[in-house]
Amino acid sequence: MNLDYMKYMTEMDLGQSNSEEDLKKIETRLQITLPEEYRLFMIEHNGAEGPIVEENYLVIWPAEEIVDLNEAYGVSDFTPGLVYFGSDGGGTVYAFDKRSIPYSIVKFPFDSIHIEDAEIIADRFDEFVKKVHDE
Repeated sequence: MNLDYMKYMTEMDLGQSNSEEDLKKIETRLQITLPEEYRLFMIEHNGAEGPIVEENYLVIWPAEEIVDLNEAYGVSDFTPGLVYFGSDGGGTVYAFDKRSIPYSIVKFPFDSIHIEDAEIIADRFDEFVKKVHDE
């Protein structure tokens, strides 16, 4: 696995490790197979939060919050096909788009219920981290 993207996360608070069993529970509840690179990050760090660069903030939700937050935001009702996994700490959510295989990673306005507003930003987790860093 390529861990080069970790160089972009040096100022972020990284979570503690997580279990494979917890990730399998998320997959079952949200009907998703989590991308391998994301899965490995979550097993090692179980989320992260903080500035990815001075002007960009990133929150990768801990595993124990993903299902509850997707339910609270009504994701399956309003934007079926997406699984939210983080945010910019403001008005943008990051999600896996299950409508494509392999899943794309999209950014989406928190206040939208129109899936057409989802903008593809990466195909893999490492690309996603770099893209958020470079924006």
